[in-house]
Amino acid sequence: MLQLAELPSTRVVSRSSLYVTEPVGPRNQPDFVNAVAGLKTALPPLVLLDHMQRIEHQHRRLRSQRWGRRSLDLDVLLYGPRTMNLPRLQVPHPYLHRRAFVLIPLNEIAPHLSIPGSGRLSTLLARMDRGDISSVKKL
Repeated sequence: MLQLAELPSTRVVSRSSLYVTEPVGPRNQPDFVNAVAGLKTALPPLVLLDHMQRIEHQHRRLRSQRWGRRSLDLDVLLYGPRTMNLPRLQVPHPYLHRRAFVLIPLNEIAPHLSIPGSGRLSTLLARMDRGDISSVKKL
């Protein structure tokens, strides 16, 4: 979280608790730890993504297997009310509306949020299986 706060023209305005879930993809990897941060930034979306991928690289993120083991995975989930479908970035994140491990922490920091193209966060959560998600602690 500290590295996100150090991005140029950016500040962290909210952050969720940590949530532990079973991994998505191959099961022979450790549980995932998920969280969501709200940023206020003047960075354009692709510049923000570049900075986030640099942070992943600093944490030795390797992209050898889709949904495989990783040291850190940072995603641009939303960028205000904007939508975009670029080769490197889709906003809202294409799986956002189907992943309880993202929606639950997002609800913690923005319960009245509406996801462009998907609807109100509260509605999405009401019809979702929350699985075995457990809260660990507030960041």
